[in-house]
Amino acid sequence: MARRVVRSGAAIALPRAAGQRLDVSFGRIAAGYRHAGLLRPGQSAQRAMNTTTTTPSSTSYRITFGHIEIGASARRWLNEALERNWVSEGPNVQRFEREFARTFGYRHAIATSSGTDAGIVAMSALLERGATRGDEVITPALGFVATANCIVAAGLMPKFVDVELETLNIDPARIEAAITPRTRAIQVVHTMGKPCRMAEILAIAKRHRLAVIEDCCEAHGATLSGKVVGSFGDAALFSFYAAHMICSGEGGMVATNDDAWTALCRSIRTHGRRGGQLYFHFDRVGFNSKMNDLEAAIGLEGLELFDQTFAVRRRYLARLWELLRSLEDRVILYPDGPGEVTCPHAFPLVLRDATRSIEGLYRHLEGRGIQCKTLFGSLPTQHRAFAFLGRRLGEFPVAERIGQTGLHFGVHQYLTDEDIAYAAESLAAYFA
Repeated sequence: MARRVVRSGAAIALPRAAGQRLDVSFGRIAAGYRHAGLLRPGQSAQRAMNTTTTTPSSTSYRITFGHIEIGASARRWLNEALERNWVSEGPNVQRFEREFARTFGYRHAIATSSGTDAGIVAMSALLERGATRGDEVITPALGFVATANCIVAAGLMPKFVDVELETLNIDPARIEAAITPRTRAIQVVHTMGKPCRMAEILAIAKRHRLAVIEDCCEAHGATLSGKVVGSFGDAALFSFYAAHMICSGEGGMVATNDDAWTALCRSIRTHGRRGGQLYFHFDRVGFNSKMNDLEAAIGLEGLELFDQTFAVRRRYLARLWELLRSLEDRVILYPDGPGEVTCPHAFPLVLRDATRSIEGLYRHLEGRGIQCKTLFGSLPTQHRAFAFLGRRLGEFPVAERIGQTGLHFGVHQYLTDEDIAYAAESLAAYFA
């Protein structure tokens, strides 16, 4: 029986044995890990995708970052798009935007082709809200590279601030010292789904008349004091990559309660075009950042299943916190703080011994079939991409430490209780 996978507008027929799952690792599809000829015998999913990374050679991953299944609802909307012969932005995208806004309590949602494009669109909107090219956006030193890339792509400059070891998030106590006359916004990132300290950040932004953009790509549904993250600032960014809570294969969203932000973002997303015009009138620099109707179909099903997905992943996250409590003298864990509900995006940890490298634990877990990655590291000092800023190693000590001593692995809804117990046992075995 063929299992039909739709990703980024392409349909691929893959053989599927009874009980076989389709696992998505780093944005590519591995069907039952080695079936369908996608992986050579003895080749791991990660090795097929990145030959420079050392991974298990004799076993496939038991625990992957993410997994995607295309269910009945998504298939219905996919078929509707195909029957219309209209697979670019259309009714499914509009429905996805409406339902996303309704689900999370926003007035507006603007679908994009990726979470990165959501960031580029939102940052570009700052250029019509008081910013000029070359102005600064404060952003955490620790994080996935897209967070900073979107600032640069919009013609602005990232102004990096170190993070807190206990939260992985931007340190509010360090923000004010980084503000200059050219600072126009603060971008916060709810890293690994853990809410930032928004009250302090908003107070700083208000004092200095700065916009606040919340990167919620890893934080779908997380709450702080009963309020969903992404609703504190001027705009919020979401990603629908395969490992995230809501998946559309690829895709992103800008969410906001501001009518002016919405109009700007919709225009920038569509080449800077004037909305609703028959003729080509371009009012601003823009991009082709639209989501297509096939991706939106998959995202709509993710919205339908969101409560169930969130509950399962939260149960797995809480179980790991419980099982690994005895290791808290060896590793830093990231359970909920007061008033927080962390999004179960993944399971992060950091070694307490700052002198040790995470490499040993990484190889141990990978060798047991647990797919894992480091915790990003300091973008300005541990990644060559931002060497042009001239920052030196040691300027962001917390982010640099986390980059050397932290990792994370998946807790997605297609795992089992046995998988979670296995992950905990594997961690305990390393420290035994």
